[in-house]
Amino acid sequence: MNNNKSARFYTFLSIGAALLTIALKTGAYLLTGSVGLLSDAAESCVNLVAAIIATWAVTYAAKPPDEKHTFGHYKAEYFSSGVEGALILVAAGSIAFAAWQRLLHPQPLEQLGIGLGLSLVAAAINGGLALVMLRASKRLRSITLRADAHHLLTDVWTSVGVVLGLILVPITQWLILDPIIAFIVAANIVWAGFRLLHETGLGLLDTAMPVAERRLITDILAGYDAQGVQFHALRTRVAGSRRFVSLHVLVPGAWTVQQGHNICEEIELAIGRSLPGTYVFTHLEPLEDPISWQDQQLERDL
Repeated sequence: MNNNKSARFYTFLSIGAALLTIALKTGAYLLTGSVGLLSDAAESCVNLVAAIIATWAVTYAAKPPDEKHTFGHYKAEYFSSGVEGALILVAAGSIAFAAWQRLLHPQPLEQLGIGLGLSLVAAAINGGLALVMLRASKRLRSITLRADAHHLLTDVWTSVGVVLGLILVPITQWLILDPIIAFIVAANIVWAGFRLLHETGLGLLDTAMPVAERRLITDILAGYDAQGVQFHALRTRVAGSRRFVSLHVLVPGAWTVQQGHNICEEIELAIGRSLPGTYVFTHLEPLEDPISWQDQQLERDL
């Protein structure tokens, strides 16, 4: 796959895959009458809605900063993952309701061979696309693509579980296996939905960058000790595909403004090169001034 493709390209792929898998899984349900396969088809309908919302989110998030959104529109991606998480929970509820009705009124399954074959083809499509989108999400640092990919993988495991369970129905003659499988699918979908909502909440609350990335920043800053430069008030946050870093740079008071400016520029460039997509804000202060260290007390109070 071309590495120059945008996040929007992958969301359109997801829409196409959702339409195709809905057709395949609906056909499988109509052939067999399996509520397990119906639940699988319902999850693909959620995939379609989520993919459409994801297309809007990545398109909006890519807009440049403007007067009202001076830090950009990157957080729009969290709306997509949040809506997708909510839709997953709605799908789980509908699956559980259908399973309960079938548990009360079991019915024999028909043409399982063809139906399960269609379901496996749909699972293969979703699995292949999920792997492609996971790689793209890492390259583009897109929570929208990552959420969509994990949802597709959940769909794959759902399909595999449904197929394996339905293979046992004619062997055991236990018709209640079909609704039981649907209940298990619903529970799995609920878990995936809560995970997505949790990750969305963390993003909207300006969660700090991962520990490994923060350690990389501190390692870069440690290289300036020999020049008599110190740092504090290091703060980080993640907004969609972008990172934001702010810190205070303390230099000897005898330095000229030009010297201080140069060291700040150097630090900003070093962090930006090590962590692409990072905006770095520095605040220059004289090392000897006690007021320069007051932020340390503020951080302890916080």
